[in-house]
Amino acid sequence: MLYLNTDNIYEVGIDWNELTNVISTATRVLHKNDYSQPIKPYLRYGDPKNRIIAMPAYVGGSAPLSGIKWIASFPDNIYRNKLRAHSVTILNEHDSGVPLCVINTALISGIRTAAVSGVIVQKYLATRKSEQQFTVGIIGFGPIGRMHLKMIGALLGDRLDKVLLYDINKVDLDQVDPAYKDKIVVCDSWKACYTAADIFITCTVSSSPYVDQAPPKGSLQLNVSLRDYKVEMVSYMDVIIVDNWEEVCRQNTDIENMHKIMGLEKSDTLSISDVVCAETLDVKEDAVVMFNPMGMAIFDIAVGGHYYREALKRNIGAVMPD
Repeated sequence: MLYLNTDNIYEVGIDWNELTNVISTATRVLHKNDYSQPIKPYLRYGDPKNRIIAMPAYVGGSAPLSGIKWIASFPDNIYRNKLRAHSVTILNEHDSGVPLCVINTALISGIRTAAVSGVIVQKYLATRKSEQQFTVGIIGFGPIGRMHLKMIGALLGDRLDKVLLYDINKVDLDQVDPAYKDKIVVCDSWKACYTAADIFITCTVSSSPYVDQAPPKGSLQLNVSLRDYKVEMVSYMDVIIVDNWEEVCRQNTDIENMHKIMGLEKSDTLSISDVVCAETLDVKEDAVVMFNPMGMAIFDIAVGGHYYREALKRNIGAVMPD
Protein backbone atom coordinates (compact mmCIF):
# COMPACT_ATOMS: atom_id res chain seq x y z
CA MET A 1 0.00 0.00 0.00
CA LEU A 2 1.30 3.43 -0.92
CA TYR A 3 1.41 6.26 1.61
CA LEU A 4 1.36 9.89 0.41
CA ASN A 5 1.63 13.06 2.48
CA THR A 6 1.65 16.79 1.76
CA ASP A 7 5.24 16.83 0.51
CA ASN A 8 4.48 13.97 -1.88
CA ILE A 9 1.48 15.82 -3.36
CA TYR A 10 3.62 18.91 -3.96
CA GLU A 11 6.30 16.69 -5.49
CA VAL A 12 3.78 15.37 -8.02
CA GLY A 13 2.70 18.96 -8.62
CA ILE A 14 -0.53 20.91 -9.08
CA ASP A 15 -1.47 21.35 -12.73
CA TRP A 16 -4.85 23.09 -12.79
CA ASN A 17 -5.68 22.28 -16.39
CA GLU A 18 -4.94 18.62 -15.70
CA LEU A 19 -6.96 18.67 -12.48
CA THR A 20 -10.02 20.33 -14.01
CA ASN A 21 -9.86 17.60 -16.67
CA VAL A 22 -9.90 14.99 -13.88
CA ILE A 23 -13.04 16.62 -12.44
CA SER A 24 -14.70 16.90 -15.86
CA THR A 25 -13.96 13.22 -16.58
CA ALA A 26 -15.46 12.20 -13.22
CA THR A 27 -18.51 14.37 -13.96
CA ARG A 28 -19.09 12.53 -17.23
CA VAL A 29 -18.89 9.25 -15.31
CA LEU A 30 -21.47 10.70 -12.92
CA HIS A 31 -23.67 11.64 -15.87
CA LYS A 32 -23.55 8.03 -17.12
CA ASN A 33 -24.59 6.84 -13.64
CA ASP A 34 -21.42 4.75 -13.34
CA TYR A 35 -20.80 5.69 -9.74
CA SER A 36 -21.95 5.16 -6.17
CA GLN A 37 -22.02 7.92 -3.58
CA PRO A 38 -24.07 7.62 -0.38
CA ILE A 39 -25.16 10.83 1.32
CA LYS A 40 -22.27 11.68 3.59
CA PRO A 41 -22.88 11.53 7.35
CA TYR A 42 -21.73 14.30 9.67
CA LEU A 43 -20.27 13.32 13.03
CA ARG A 44 -20.91 16.15 15.52
CA TYR A 45 -20.15 16.38 19.21
CA GLY A 46 -19.38 19.19 21.63
CA ASP A 47 -19.40 22.48 19.72
CA PRO A 48 -22.05 22.05 16.98
CA LYS A 49 -20.05 23.93 14.37
CA ASN A 50 -17.36 21.25 14.46
CA ARG A 51 -17.83 18.17 12.32
CA ILE A 52 -16.05 15.13 10.97
CA ILE A 53 -17.46 13.95 7.66
CA ALA A 54 -17.27 10.52 6.03
CA MET A 55 -17.26 10.68 2.22
CA PRO A 56 -17.33 7.21 0.58
CA ALA A 57 -17.63 6.76 -3.17
CA TYR A 58 -17.06 4.54 -6.18
CA VAL A 59 -16.03 6.17 -9.47
CA GLY A 60 -16.29 4.06 -12.63
CA GLY A 61 -15.06 4.82 -16.11
CA SER A 62 -11.70 3.84 -17.59
CA ALA A 63 -9.81 4.04 -14.27
CA PRO A 64 -12.31 2.83 -11.62
CA LEU A 65 -11.60 3.25 -7.94
CA SER A 66 -13.49 3.14 -4.69
CA GLY A 67 -12.54 4.81 -1.44
CA ILE A 68 -13.39 7.21 1.33
CA LYS A 69 -12.30 10.61 2.59
CA TRP A 70 -12.53 11.23 6.33
CA ILE A 71 -12.34 14.99 6.88
CA ALA A 72 -12.48 16.96 10.10
CA SER A 73 -13.48 20.62 10.05
CA PHE A 74 -13.02 22.58 13.27
CA PRO A 75 -13.38 26.31 12.40
CA ASP A 76 -11.92 27.64 15.66
CA ASN A 77 -8.65 25.85 14.97
CA ILE A 78 -7.53 28.99 13.18
CA TYR A 79 -7.40 30.70 16.59
CA ARG A 80 -5.28 27.85 18.02
CA ASN A 81 -2.55 27.95 15.40
CA LYS A 82 -3.91 24.73 13.86
CA LEU A 83 -5.33 23.99 10.43
CA ARG A 84 -9.12 24.19 10.24
CA ALA A 85 -9.36 21.01 8.17
CA HIS A 86 -7.61 17.66 8.44
CA SER A 87 -8.31 14.73 6.17
CA VAL A 88 -7.25 11.23 5.26
CA THR A 89 -8.23 9.62 1.95
CA ILE A 90 -8.14 5.85 1.44
CA LEU A 91 -8.27 4.39 -2.06
CA ASN A 92 -9.38 0.80 -2.68
CA GLU A 93 -9.08 -1.44 -5.71
CA HIS A 94 -12.56 -1.29 -7.21
CA ASP A 95 -13.08 -5.03 -7.86
CA SER A 96 -11.46 -6.49 -4.76
CA GLY A 97 -11.60 -3.83 -2.05
CA VAL A 98 -7.85 -4.16 -1.46
CA PRO A 99 -6.49 -0.89 0.00
CA LEU A 100 -4.12 0.70 -2.48
CA CYS A 101 -3.21 4.07 -1.03
CA VAL A 102 -3.56 6.30 2.01
CA ILE A 103 -3.28 10.03 1.38
CA ASN A 104 -2.74 11.77 4.70
CA THR A 105 -3.15 15.47 3.99
CA ALA A 106 -5.88 18.10 3.82
CA LEU A 107 -4.07 19.49 0.77
CA ILE A 108 -5.82 16.95 -1.45
CA SER A 109 -9.20 18.25 -0.25
CA GLY A 110 -8.24 21.85 -1.00
CA ILE A 111 -7.03 20.87 -4.46
CA ARG A 112 -10.32 19.08 -5.18
CA THR A 113 -12.34 22.06 -3.97
CA ALA A 114 -10.50 24.54 -6.18
CA ALA A 115 -10.45 22.18 -9.18
CA VAL A 116 -14.25 21.81 -9.03
CA SER A 117 -14.55 25.60 -8.94
CA GLY A 118 -12.13 25.67 -11.86
CA VAL A 119 -14.41 23.57 -14.04
CA ILE A 120 -17.21 26.10 -13.59
CA VAL A 121 -14.77 28.97 -14.20
CA GLN A 122 -13.78 27.38 -17.52
CA LYS A 123 -17.43 27.01 -18.55
CA TYR A 124 -18.10 30.62 -17.54
CA LEU A 125 -15.07 31.89 -19.48
CA ALA A 126 -16.39 30.17 -22.58
CA THR A 127 -19.38 32.56 -22.46
CA ARG A 128 -17.19 35.69 -22.28
CA LYS A 129 -15.39 37.60 -25.00
CA SER A 130 -11.84 36.34 -25.48
CA GLU A 131 -10.33 39.78 -24.86
CA GLN A 132 -12.21 40.41 -21.58
CA GLN A 133 -10.11 41.12 -18.51
CA PHE A 134 -11.34 39.97 -15.12
CA THR A 135 -11.32 41.32 -11.60
CA VAL A 136 -11.49 38.51 -9.05
CA GLY A 137 -12.69 38.98 -5.48
CA ILE A 138 -11.85 36.47 -2.75
CA ILE A 139 -13.12 36.75 0.81
CA GLY A 140 -11.45 34.51 3.34
CA PHE A 141 -7.75 34.03 2.64
CA GLY A 142 -7.00 30.84 4.51
CA PRO A 143 -5.82 27.65 2.75
CA ILE A 144 -8.93 27.39 0.54
CA GLY A 145 -8.77 31.05 -0.46
CA ARG A 146 -5.08 30.77 -1.30
CA MET A 147 -5.71 27.61 -3.32
CA HIS A 148 -8.44 29.38 -5.27
CA LEU A 149 -6.09 32.27 -6.04
CA LYS A 150 -3.58 29.83 -7.53
CA MET A 151 -6.29 28.10 -9.53
CA ILE A 152 -7.88 31.28 -10.86
CA GLY A 153 -4.48 32.75 -11.73
CA ALA A 154 -3.53 29.66 -13.68
CA LEU A 155 -6.81 29.44 -15.59
CA LEU A 156 -7.16 33.16 -16.36
CA GLY A 157 -3.50 33.76 -17.17
CA ASP A 158 -3.01 37.18 -18.76
CA ARG A 159 -6.78 37.79 -18.59
CA LEU A 160 -6.46 38.33 -14.84
CA ASP A 161 -6.50 42.10 -14.26
CA LYS A 162 -6.53 42.32 -10.48
CA VAL A 163 -7.41 40.36 -7.36
CA LEU A 164 -9.37 41.92 -4.50
CA LEU A 165 -8.78 40.22 -1.16
CA TYR A 166 -10.59 40.56 2.15
CA ASP A 167 -10.25 38.56 5.34
CA ILE A 168 -11.87 39.44 8.63
CA ASN A 169 -8.58 38.49 10.32
CA LYS A 170 -6.53 40.56 7.85
CA VAL A 171 -4.82 39.32 4.71
CA ASP A 172 -1.33 37.93 5.23
CA LEU A 173 0.47 39.15 2.11
CA ASP A 174 3.33 36.75 2.85
CA GLN A 175 0.89 34.00 1.83
CA VAL A 176 0.28 35.51 -1.62
CA ASP A 177 1.93 33.72 -4.51
CA PRO A 178 4.69 36.06 -5.77
CA ALA A 179 3.37 35.64 -9.32
CA TYR A 180 0.24 37.60 -8.39
CA LYS A 181 1.52 40.17 -5.89
CA ASP A 182 1.44 43.04 -8.36
CA LYS A 183 -2.26 42.35 -9.01
CA ILE A 184 -3.36 42.24 -5.35
CA VAL A 185 -5.57 44.89 -3.77
CA VAL A 186 -6.40 44.35 -0.09
CA CYS A 187 -9.92 45.62 0.66
CA ASP A 188 -11.20 47.01 3.94
CA SER A 189 -14.58 45.26 3.69
CA TRP A 190 -16.25 42.33 1.98
CA LYS A 191 -18.46 44.82 0.12
CA ALA A 192 -15.49 46.51 -1.54
CA CYS A 193 -14.32 43.09 -2.64
CA TYR A 194 -17.76 41.93 -3.81
CA THR A 195 -19.17 44.90 -5.69
CA ALA A 196 -16.21 45.25 -8.07
CA ALA A 197 -15.61 41.56 -8.84
CA ASP A 198 -16.40 39.80 -12.11
CA ILE A 199 -15.66 36.53 -10.34
CA PHE A 200 -16.40 36.48 -6.60
CA ILE A 201 -15.33 33.58 -4.38
CA THR A 202 -16.39 32.94 -0.78
CA CYS A 203 -13.78 30.97 1.20
CA THR A 204 -14.85 31.87 4.73
CA VAL A 205 -15.84 29.94 7.85
CA SER A 206 -18.97 32.06 8.26
CA SER A 207 -21.80 30.43 10.20
CA SER A 208 -24.42 32.99 9.15
CA PRO A 209 -25.11 34.87 5.90
CA TYR A 210 -24.26 38.54 5.37
CA VAL A 211 -24.09 39.15 1.59
CA ASP A 212 -27.15 41.33 1.00
CA GLN A 213 -26.37 43.48 -2.04
CA ALA A 214 -27.03 42.88 -5.72
CA PRO A 215 -24.06 41.28 -7.46
CA PRO A 216 -22.48 42.88 -10.54
CA LYS A 217 -24.27 42.02 -13.75
CA GLY A 218 -22.62 39.21 -15.67
CA SER A 219 -20.63 38.03 -12.66
CA LEU A 220 -19.79 34.53 -11.51
CA GLN A 221 -20.50 33.89 -7.83
CA LEU A 222 -18.54 30.91 -6.49
CA ASN A 223 -20.23 30.23 -3.15
CA VAL A 224 -17.56 27.82 -1.94
CA SER A 225 -18.18 28.26 1.78
CA LEU A 226 -21.96 27.93 1.28
CA ARG A 227 -23.12 30.08 4.21
CA ASP A 228 -22.49 33.65 3.09
CA TYR A 229 -25.52 34.77 1.03
CA LYS A 230 -28.79 35.91 2.56
CA VAL A 231 -31.82 34.07 1.22
CA GLU A 232 -33.24 37.05 -0.67
CA MET A 233 -30.13 37.03 -2.86
CA VAL A 234 -31.69 34.15 -4.79
CA SER A 235 -33.72 36.73 -6.74
CA TYR A 236 -30.52 38.16 -8.26
CA MET A 237 -29.20 34.83 -9.50
CA ASP A 238 -30.11 34.10 -13.10
CA VAL A 239 -28.48 30.66 -13.09
CA ILE A 240 -27.93 28.58 -9.94
CA ILE A 241 -25.62 25.59 -10.27
CA VAL A 242 -25.11 22.93 -7.59
CA ASP A 243 -22.82 19.93 -7.57
CA ASN A 244 -25.61 17.73 -6.16
CA TRP A 245 -28.99 19.00 -4.94
CA GLU A 246 -29.53 16.28 -2.32
CA GLU A 247 -26.11 16.92 -0.78
CA VAL A 248 -26.18 20.71 -0.81
CA CYS A 249 -29.78 21.24 0.28
CA ARG A 250 -29.05 20.42 3.94
CA GLN A 251 -26.79 21.30 6.86
CA ASN A 252 -27.96 24.94 6.98
CA THR A 253 -26.42 25.88 3.63
CA ASP A 254 -27.57 28.92 1.68
CA ILE A 255 -29.28 26.56 -0.77
CA GLU A 256 -31.21 24.81 2.00
CA ASN A 257 -32.34 28.15 3.44
CA MET A 258 -33.26 29.49 -0.02
CA HIS A 259 -35.28 26.31 -0.48
CA LYS A 260 -37.07 26.52 2.87
CA ILE A 261 -37.70 30.27 2.95
CA MET A 262 -37.75 31.39 -0.68
CA GLY A 263 -39.11 28.25 -2.32
CA LEU A 264 -36.04 27.38 -4.41
CA GLU A 265 -36.49 23.90 -5.88
CA LYS A 266 -34.16 21.40 -7.51
CA SER A 267 -35.88 22.12 -10.83
CA ASP A 268 -34.75 25.76 -10.51
CA THR A 269 -31.10 24.71 -10.54
CA LEU A 270 -28.58 23.07 -12.84
CA SER A 271 -26.21 20.35 -11.68
CA ILE A 272 -22.51 20.32 -12.50
CA SER A 273 -23.35 17.32 -14.67
CA ASP A 274 -25.84 19.42 -16.65
CA VAL A 275 -23.21 22.10 -17.24
CA VAL A 276 -20.25 19.85 -18.08
CA CYS A 277 -22.06 17.29 -20.20
CA ALA A 278 -24.04 19.86 -22.16
CA GLU A 279 -20.63 21.28 -23.13
CA THR A 280 -21.91 24.81 -22.72
CA LEU A 281 -23.29 27.27 -20.20
CA ASP A 282 -26.00 28.95 -22.22
CA VAL A 283 -26.44 32.33 -20.52
CA LYS A 284 -26.82 35.94 -21.56
CA GLU A 285 -23.81 38.19 -21.16
CA ASP A 286 -25.32 40.07 -18.22
CA ALA A 287 -26.59 36.95 -16.41
CA VAL A 288 -25.38 36.30 -12.87
CA VAL A 289 -24.24 32.70 -12.39
CA MET A 290 -23.99 31.22 -8.88
CA PHE A 291 -22.24 27.93 -8.09
CA ASN A 292 -22.82 26.11 -4.80
CA PRO A 293 -20.59 23.05 -4.27
CA MET A 294 -21.21 20.94 -1.16
CA GLY A 295 -18.29 18.73 -2.11
CA MET A 296 -18.79 15.35 -3.78
CA ALA A 297 -16.89 12.26 -2.70
CA ILE A 298 -16.51 11.03 -6.28
CA PHE A 299 -14.35 14.06 -6.98
CA ASP A 300 -12.15 13.36 -3.97
CA ILE A 301 -11.63 9.78 -5.09
CA ALA A 302 -10.96 10.90 -8.68
CA VAL A 303 -8.38 13.48 -7.59
CA GLY A 304 -6.86 11.02 -5.11
CA GLY A 305 -6.64 8.46 -7.92
CA HIS A 306 -4.86 10.98 -10.13
CA TYR A 307 -2.19 11.57 -7.48
CA TYR A 308 -1.91 7.85 -6.73
CA ARG A 309 -1.26 6.99 -10.37
CA GLU A 310 1.19 9.86 -10.86
CA ALA A 311 3.05 8.90 -7.68
CA LEU A 312 3.40 5.30 -8.90
CA LYS A 313 4.78 6.49 -12.24
CA ARG A 314 7.36 8.73 -10.56
CA ASN A 315 8.23 6.45 -7.64
CA ILE A 316 6.97 9.04 -5.12
CA GLY A 317 5.71 8.16 -1.65
CA ALA A 318 6.35 5.37 0.83
CA VAL A 319 5.32 1.74 0.31
CA MET A 320 3.78 0.46 3.55
CA PRO A 321 3.89 -3.25 4.48
CA ASP A 322 0.60 -5.14 4.85
